[in-house]
Amino acid sequence: MRWWDIAPVLELERELFPEDAWSPGMFWSELAHARGPYATRRYLVAEQAGRLVGYGGLAAVDGTGDIQTIATARDQWGTGLGARLLTELLGAATDFECHEVLLEVRVDNLRAQRLYERFGFEPIGFRRGYYQPGNVDALVMRRTTQTSSEAPSVQGT
Repeated sequence: MRWWDIAPVLELERELFPEDAWSPGMFWSELAHARGPYATRRYLVAEQAGRLVGYGGLAAVDGTGDIQTIATARDQWGTGLGARLLTELLGAATDFECHEVLLEVRVDNLRAQRLYERFGFEPIGFRRGYYQPGNVDALVMRRTTQTSSEAPSVQGT
């Protein structure tokens, strides 16, 4: 994601999350941390025929990744685009050497929860009233990564 993607991202953001859409300033602030040798963010967009159809972002701090946002246009639901975006964000978490990745998802968004569960995320708690102004609770989910010491050893000849 680059600065020129913010306007189409905001259009999709407002369409999908009318009550709790991110502001332009939130995206600008995240992108400010996505470039250079001290980058702690990775933001990406998906386009189809010149149209922005999805986006996602990850923040990484001290070995912990946090999926900040992920969304796909409604006409892309069920196409695997969400899974591809999540795969890229998890790859970014690996690049940032994260040992775990966290995310919050609306408790009423069962479709997204199923996607996260397929990728190994497990529920670990709730954040009451997290999504405002609708006062909707968030389910907090975590995915841990295997370290080289936890991975099974492979013997070959």
